[in-house]
Formats: sequence, C-alpha cells, structure tokens
Amino acid sequence: MTGNPPPATDDPAPEPPVGDSTDPAPAARGRRRGRPPRTESAGTRDRILAAAREEFSARGYEKTSVRGIAKAAGVDSALVHHYFGTKEQVFEAAVEVAFAPALNAPHAVADGPLEGVGERLTRFVLGVWDNPTTRAPLLAILRSAVNNETAAAVFRRLVAAQLLRRVAAQLDLPDAELRAELAAAQIVGTAMMRYVIRLEPLASADLEQIIARVAPVVQGHLTAP
Repeated sequence: MTGNPPPATDDPAPEPPVGDSTDPAPAARGRRRGRPPRTESAGTRDRILAAAREEFSARGYEKTSVRGIAKAAGVDSALVHHYFGTKEQVFEAAVEVAFAPALNAPHAVADGPLEGVGERLTRFVLGVWDNPTTRAPLLAILRSAVNNETAAAVFRRLVAAQLLRRVAAQLDLPDAELRAELAAAQIVGTAMMRYVIRLEPLASADLEQIIARVAPVVQGHLTAP
C-alpha cells in the first residue's frame, strides 16, 4: 500500500542563506573586469597610476608588465589598456604625475632678477630632491631611464617638452635651450651623486652648502656671455 503523494504547492524554492556555497558573489569578487561605471572612472585611473608608480619603482621598466600593474591595482589588464594604452604610455603617465613638482622650476626662473636665477633654480630643484616624498618617485624614474632606452626616451621627451624648453623660454638669451640643458645637467648630476650614488662627503653635506657651491656654476650656464 502506497502513501498519499505530498500536496502540490506554488511556493518557490527557498533562497540560499548569505554566504552559502551557491552564492556567486565570492567567485565574482577580486579584480574588476571591463569598464567601471562613469562615477568610478577617476578613482580607477588614479589607482592604476599609483600601482604603476609602485611597480616601476620596485621592478624597473623592463621587469614591470601591464598585467602586474593591473594585479597591483586590483583591476583587469584590459582596463589598463583602456585608460593608458601600452606599457610605454602607462610609464609616461606615471612619470608625468611623479615629475609634476619639478615642473614648477620655470616659475623659479621667472620669479626674480636674472642675476639670481642660478641660485633660485638650484635651490628649487635640489629642494624637490631633498624632500623624501618627492624624491622617491624621481629615483624610480631615473633608475628606469638609465637601464632602458624606451624609458629613457619617454623621460627625455617629458623633460625636454615640459621643463627645459619652458626654462629656456624664460631666459630670452642666445642658445637658451643649450644653456637650460647644461644647467639641468649640473643640478641633476649633483642630485644623482648625492641621492642615488650617495657619494661621500656630498651625500651628507648640508644642503645650503651644496646650493652655495652649485648655484654659481648654474648661473654661469644660464647667463654667461
């Protein structure tokens, strides 16, 4: 003898509790794929740039990959390509952001008489290098540029277009671009020896003493007949 069948019901199957293994949310968590909503675009772009600076700083240009940048930023690599394009373009964008404090150097040139331009420019640029917050990304940029020609080309393009030509424009003197490049070579060379190679006693010398020694040479490059 068989029992009576269970009564029919229209009630839907019960939903799984939060955290149940059938919940698809955990599998969906992790890196964001595809384009983010418009309201998140700026934050996503900034996060990718911050991750790129960290990756280039830690690994250098050659060992850094778009996939590694995407992983560090918590996004899909397609988003990195969407915002910036190639690895070279990501590097250029990261360099431009990191180099931004130094781009105020032309204002230091213009802010005062020509007779003191060497001291003003030297003080400004070495001041950027002496600040640990602005020094770290500059070190990463220089290390990549020294070790890789693609990175060096990006660095040259940025420095020439956004810094040296702007400094030269403030001088209004013959051979202004060459003068600006020689002045920059003097200051950057000093910074490299002090902060990268850390050659003593230069590395431990008082900043004011260094400025007093370097500034007259920079002044000569910029304004000497």
